[in-house]
Amino acid sequence: MDLNKRRYVNYVKALAVAFGLILFDQLTKLTAVENLKGQKPFVIIDGVFQLEYLENRGAAFGIFQGKQIIFILSVFLISAAVIWFFSRVPMELRFLPLQVCGVLVFAGAWGNCIDRLSHGYVIDFFYFILIDFPIFNVADIYVTVAAFLLVILLLFYYKEEDLDRILHHRKSGRRKD
Repeated sequence: MDLNKRRYVNYVKALAVAFGLILFDQLTKLTAVENLKGQKPFVIIDGVFQLEYLENRGAAFGIFQGKQIIFILSVFLISAAVIWFFSRVPMELRFLPLQVCGVLVFAGAWGNCIDRLSHGYVIDFFYFILIDFPIFNVADIYVTVAAFLLVILLLFYYKEEDLDRILHHRKSGRRKD
């Protein structure tokens, strides 16, 4: 299979996974609405973790309340960045973890964007009482895992030459036109 066809197949697989992740996020939020909205929190581990319905009209820690246009524009910027990244990343197994990060960020951004567009807020429901961490959802987990994984990969796995290949679209030391 030639490189262009492999790249196209890779894009289609990435989109399919992203759409699957978005669907899972939306199903968990629908379940939260049906089972948690208007109810007392559902305690999983007393004093540690519970499911608690929240309509979040801002971002993490409640910042940017009611600034929906900022969130919606940011999703399009994030999507453009992920598409740009996928167009530049070498089609090698070594770069698969970076592609996974891109898919997770894309799915997380769109999962919450769908909520903002359809409800005007994001549905959150996971709550770690023990550390009083802000209530969050599955899409937030995607983004957090991607960010954590990206930091680990950049610090311990990828070398400067690997990142140079992506940023300068280099293959084996030669600039690809």
